[in-house]
Amino acid sequence: MTAAELLPLPDDYAEVLAALKDQVRQAQVTAQRRVNTELIGLYWGIGRQILLRQEAHGWGAGVIRRLAEDLRAEFPQMRGFSQRNLQYMRNMASEWGAEANVPQLVAQLPWGHIRTILDKAQSPEEREWYSAAAVEYGWSRNVLMNMMMNRSMQRTGTAPSNFTQHLAADDSELAQQVAKDPYAFEFLGLSGEVAERDLEQALMDRIVETLREMGPGFAFVGRQVHLEVDGDDFYLDLLFFHVEQLRYFVIELKTGKFQPEFAGYAEQDVMPSAA
Repeated sequence: MTAAELLPLPDDYAEVLAALKDQVRQAQVTAQRRVNTELIGLYWGIGRQILLRQEAHGWGAGVIRRLAEDLRAEFPQMRGFSQRNLQYMRNMASEWGAEANVPQLVAQLPWGHIRTILDKAQSPEEREWYSAAAVEYGWSRNVLMNMMMNRSMQRTGTAPSNFTQHLAADDSELAQQVAKDPYAFEFLGLSGEVAERDLEQALMDRIVETLREMGPGFAFVGRQVHLEVDGDDFYLDLLFFHVEQLRYFVIELKTGKFQPEFAGYAEQDVMPSAA
């Protein structure tokens, strides 16, 4: 044991040390964000120059290839100057508009995320929606890819319900926004006729993927949660809590064809439900 380890410590040493560790971690995150912002700004500027010269002087693939070779020769320590990457830079400037400055939202995204959105987005609306969601919820590139492949934007807020009849207008809109139609649970690997209890168990066995498909903000509370209402016992298949809307969501699992009565709102004013 060193002399420093044997030294008596002030009473508040542990508290100060924890606070300093937090400051270091925050500084590291801030530095990483600044580096990313600078990098995306650089890529934006390169892409804008290529785009403008393609439009004004007809730069073709051969010129872009030569530009990539010359940049790599001058900056061998940087990996981002492949011909393909330069084309992505040009596409970024084109798809988000060729203004002088990179859009604030795009500047917050890692380069891999931007490439994924450029590859998968089918419209400007999709680009903006997935860009905003990736920034707001901190999606990894794999999660972003999964959300886009499963068409989360098109499915979000489309599930049938009677929220409008039982909730105030603002609450109804918020509750509806988090519901998808349909939910995609192919990752469970289930096929053919499946019992409701087997479906429930499969969802719990893959709880991380289940929460990812549910959408941002959901936290798992429990399964077969017991409620007593007016002396009657009820067991909720799955219970979730949405941390942004501060309300519970009940998932009642049904197999077979969807029936209108499956979707609704708990009449006891306890919590909304989704099927």
